[in-house]
Amino acid sequence: MVYFVSENIISSLGFTIQENFNSLLKGEIGIRSINDSSYYPEPFPASMINEQKLEEEFQKLATKYSSNSNFTKLEKMLLLSVNDTLSKTEIDIASHRTAIVLSTTKGNIDLLEKEKSKEFETERVLLWKLGEIIGRFFNNPNEVIVLSNACISGVLAINTAAMLIKSNQYDNVVVTGGDILSKFVVSGFMSFLSLSPTACKPFDKNRDGLSLGEAAGTIVLSKFPSVGKQNIIFRGGSSANDANHISGPSRTAEGSFIAIKKAMKEAKLDSKEIDHISAHGTATPYNDEMESIAIERHGMQNTPVNSIKGSLGHTLGAAGIIETAILLEEMRQNTTLLTAGFQKIGVSKPINILNKNTKKELKTCLKMASGFGGSNAALIVSKVESPIP
Repeated sequence: MVYFVSENIISSLGFTIQENFNSLLKGEIGIRSINDSSYYPEPFPASMINEQKLEEEFQKLATKYSSNSNFTKLEKMLLLSVNDTLSKTEIDIASHRTAIVLSTTKGNIDLLEKEKSKEFETERVLLWKLGEIIGRFFNNPNEVIVLSNACISGVLAINTAAMLIKSNQYDNVVVTGGDILSKFVVSGFMSFLSLSPTACKPFDKNRDGLSLGEAAGTIVLSKFPSVGKQNIIFRGGSSANDANHISGPSRTAEGSFIAIKKAMKEAKLDSKEIDHISAHGTATPYNDEMESIAIERHGMQNTPVNSIKGSLGHTLGAAGIIETAILLEEMRQNTTLLTAGFQKIGVSKPINILNKNTKKELKTCLKMASGFGGSNAALIVSKVESPIP
């Protein structure tokens, strides 16, 4: 079995999994109007990290590791996230039997900007270099595996980590991922006309686009269960490409349907056994519609569905990781979270979008992800009996 043993989220709503989950329970929204011309000439809504808190927390970490090196904003986020996650485990990050998998779509993209490009060496903008920085900081002897496949990167990273453990290549895998906002990222989504002028409203009738966010998240997977706490295992995962369009998903949800079907097959489960679905839920017209079709095609229209992007925005390479981390916490607390911004169903299939927090026994859950280029992924997690101390 592959166990989920520890998680962290660093976002606009907090710097720990507990802070983020409690904020989501209260229905808090981290999306604010950003009026900063270094990102975009006009104000736009987004979920951004508290940079003052980031600096304060990172100074504590740098002191702990006696590090005098200069790090980028994203590197600080990722290093803090990994450190907090490891602090709750007995895992040796410096072991040859522990791997690191990095999920990101843009990495240190802000280093392409002229005012920042001179602060670091040229290759610092490359994704492999970002992985190397993380591995070196924690003295991990293995080459960091980098996964960058649009917005399914986080779910793919978790699926890959589980595969590495199942094949006995490693005993433990630290999956970390993150992305930041930058002029490049904001301008890119603006050019697609895909950003909402307000906080996004996943699956809602009046949804009008996504909200961007920045975050870092980390999940540790292990072949060893945690003693004395509720254990959750990886049951199955898969990915599929619908080959429809560079940015538009399949109108029949073919890729998402296949990814879920294959994940179910690996997990040896039927869709009736799924208690809850964490959707990708970007609040764009096509994504939410596509997901509703995939869910309905699998006969899960009555299964509770939510999206946390109405609270934290779309965090790109971090999304699949932080949303899975929240899903795991939902399972531990047997509580499904509301979908911020959702009021009235706005997709063609009558799926069960949550508009309030609900107490519910959660034994087996599904995480969905979709992204540019027709990419889709899914993973399934289940509770198991914990070993006796």
